[in-house]
Amino acid sequence: MLSDLSGKGVLITGASSGIGAALAKGFGCQGALVAIHYNAGAKEAQAIADAVARKGGKAVVVQADLGEAGEARRIVEEAARALGRLDILVNNAGSLIRRTPFCELDAETYEKAMNLNVRAVIEGSQAAVPHLEQQGGGTIINVGSIAGNDGGGPGSGHYAAAKAYVHNLTRHMAKDLAPRGIRVNAIAPGVIATPFHAATPADRMEAMRKAVHLGRIGTPEDCVGPVLFLASPAMSGYVTGQILHVNGGQLMP
Repeated sequence: MLSDLSGKGVLITGASSGIGAALAKGFGCQGALVAIHYNAGAKEAQAIADAVARKGGKAVVVQADLGEAGEARRIVEEAARALGRLDILVNNAGSLIRRTPFCELDAETYEKAMNLNVRAVIEGSQAAVPHLEQQGGGTIINVGSIAGNDGGGPGSGHYAAAKAYVHNLTRHMAKDLAPRGIRVNAIAPGVIATPFHAATPADRMEAMRKAVHLGRIGTPEDCVGPVLFLASPAMSGYVTGQILHVNGGQLMP
């Protein structure tokens, strides 16, 4: 139990499934106040909120299409009001949009990928800063990807580029926000069994599994401990500007 997370207000974007859902439950188990963002999965988001409540925690749900300008700012304000405070922002929402060979990449796919994976991180983080300062400081945790280091798999160059942006943005934010008492870090998951890979061919998944030194595909729960570590001042109070790779040894930068 990380007692320094108890009672803290946490907004997790993209939390109706996959890594975000696991993080919401993880923070709830630590006694945090959790705002669960979703886009289309209202039923799933409420189920996560109910699971947190059954553990004795408090959870609210907020809805937004973070690909739309201004929506990230709106849900930060909504979450802060509903929770009564905001101490931690986890920018988890993201999508490949669609696999597109480089020579077929068009403006629409590029813009959708950058709007969701990058612009929403910027807007949400900017909106969160005053709330974190009000609490005497806080934490922003961005969710990058192994793709941000290795260029991504077939047809995912635009997504990999967006995640590389997030990795370097994390480092810049850490420098810029340190004087405000805000730590900024990221996790970079490897191959994780989430809806993100629902359409990935089985042979491709097996090839990726074989590239993992621990010999298995990761689970959303594998990301919970690293994020709780980065969120806890007691555990990582002197850690900022870091990209924590969660990939079973597939990539060792």
